[in-house]
Amino acid sequence: MATLLVTSIALLAGLLMTRVFKYLKLNFPDVTAFLIAGLLVGPYCLGRTGIDGLGFSTMADVDGLSVLTNTALGFIAFAIGNEFRLSQLKQTGKQAFVIGIFQALMAALLVDASMILLHFILGEEVLPLPATITLGAIASATAPAATLMVVRQYKAKGPVTDLLLPIVALDDAVGLIIFAVSIGIAQAMEGGTLNVISVIVNPLLEIVCSLILGALMGLLLTELEKIFFSNSNRLSLSIAFVIMTIALASIRIELGSVEISFSSLLVCMMLGTVFCNMSEFSADIMGRADKWTAPLFATFFVVSGAGLELSVFRYPAIIMIGIVYIVIRCLGKFFGASLSSRATHCSETVQKYLGITLFPQAGVALGMVVSAQCLGDESASLIRNIILFSVLVYELIGPMLTKMALTKAGEIVEASADKKSRDRFQQKKA
Repeated sequence: MATLLVTSIALLAGLLMTRVFKYLKLNFPDVTAFLIAGLLVGPYCLGRTGIDGLGFSTMADVDGLSVLTNTALGFIAFAIGNEFRLSQLKQTGKQAFVIGIFQALMAALLVDASMILLHFILGEEVLPLPATITLGAIASATAPAATLMVVRQYKAKGPVTDLLLPIVALDDAVGLIIFAVSIGIAQAMEGGTLNVISVIVNPLLEIVCSLILGALMGLLLTELEKIFFSNSNRLSLSIAFVIMTIALASIRIELGSVEISFSSLLVCMMLGTVFCNMSEFSADIMGRADKWTAPLFATFFVVSGAGLELSVFRYPAIIMIGIVYIVIRCLGKFFGASLSSRATHCSETVQKYLGITLFPQAGVALGMVVSAQCLGDESASLIRNIILFSVLVYELIGPMLTKMALTKAGEIVEASADKKSRDRFQQKKA
């Protein structure tokens, strides 16, 4: 009962916070309102009262809703798969592929270089060398959830948006490869040996197996949709398939030193891609799914806000390293996107604003932090605190910067929800 109560309060708090923002004339995306509401109902604010159901008393309570957050991420990935329609990829596919890889690599390399420099300045005790390599790899990842929410809320359309969502999706695959190679090198630095299977074979297997599983589920969903004649039933079937795919993606198979695993984001993206390209009902189903998932996504961001660790502000060294990480990663994303978009003959608008929309970072990066626990306790703890600090900053300012960039690019037309509602009311009245 307490879980249901705190979930409902979390959603209500997020929705009410959007109205507070409107009242205060704070022209921020709803994502930011949801995250701040999460902080208020989290362990550092209302959670401290210790009243069951009023807020999240501990981080364990936040983690207790992992099923909900994993489901939301699966639906976000499924929706992003819709951006890989062949009709769109014929126009932007090559550019998205080149920019996606180049900006991820540049962010990783620049963060690696800056962290290694800090390692020599601060010393091994403050910033171990294995941690510097791992932080560079994590820097390549971009958060798809916040980006998608901003695009949806403001109905952004244009060349920047057309490239943005495929690039964010591609980041997952690129980030997995960079991280696997870097974590293997970091483990070797910690005193182990460089394992070719864990550095090359396992990450490639994860990507290939994820794409195969997603494609098979997409083909099966497309065929089963044909036996239903009601779009409501087709929507229910699609929802069931996304949830089933998320569950299947959690399977791990070990064959000696070789591990067969799946990325739930990649699997669900491939599910959405195959379904949208092969099903004649996909456009209608995806439109209906957007409405069904709205409260799920809102709850996801409130819970994400509740999970942001404010305790990292107790460590000055973490704040300093975290600030360097944030600034250098943003520079890598911005100039990586700008240079590669210029090389692929994108418009000047894309060159100026695409990189800014790639700043948000959250779920994928936190997943990499969990994998980094295989390093020594000192390196793993340092990585965790730096990424938690950066995620706190990115999640709060990232959506605002994305909105600002898309507005400057002319792909968001400002119109408040209240004005739209009044206009619709006046039309009906007339």
